[in-house]
Amino acid sequence: MSVEFYEENHREFIKDTIHVDMSELYQPFCQMLPMGAKILDAGCGSGRDTQFFIAAGFEVVAIDASSKMVEATRKLTGADCRQMSFEKLRLENNFDGIWACASLLHVKRADLPSVLTKFANILQPTGVLYASFKYGTEEREAELRYFNDLTPELCQLTVANVPNLKINKIWITSDARPQRGHEKWLNCILLKEAA
Repeated sequence: MSVEFYEENHREFIKDTIHVDMSELYQPFCQMLPMGAKILDAGCGSGRDTQFFIAAGFEVVAIDASSKMVEATRKLTGADCRQMSFEKLRLENNFDGIWACASLLHVKRADLPSVLTKFANILQPTGVLYASFKYGTEEREAELRYFNDLTPELCQLTVANVPNLKINKIWITSDARPQRGHEKWLNCILLKEAA
């Protein structure tokens, strides 16, 4: 359902998100990574974040379930970009960081621990995962998309069911798009614990 939305509305979505300033969110994630780290941009959308990470000297693999988003990211960045859903994730375990900005929010709450476990499995020991969700407690449908909204408490309950991941930081921000500043986002950084 959510994938179809992005296939059909890709032009408007890209126009709405490509120029959003995400520097405030990049900073806490990037400072935890080694120089030249390998990052998975999980749910790459327009390619905006992949472009930033490449320019910052990181090696990036990007994935998205939408063929239109994969095409947009390849065109913008020239990066290794693959069409792949989180549920069918097939990658080697050599990532220093995973960036899941406004993408895991489309994973059903009951399925989120298993997707996070897959992410943990492809992270290097002590790897870093950033994820963001719309702030709230609902599971809902809006504009043909499923949303799993989270609060800090719901995030903690979810991560408690994921082996080898622990919460490093949770914080709330306003939407960076000028017309959406009233909307709140939950941001979290998770760390892979050494076995």
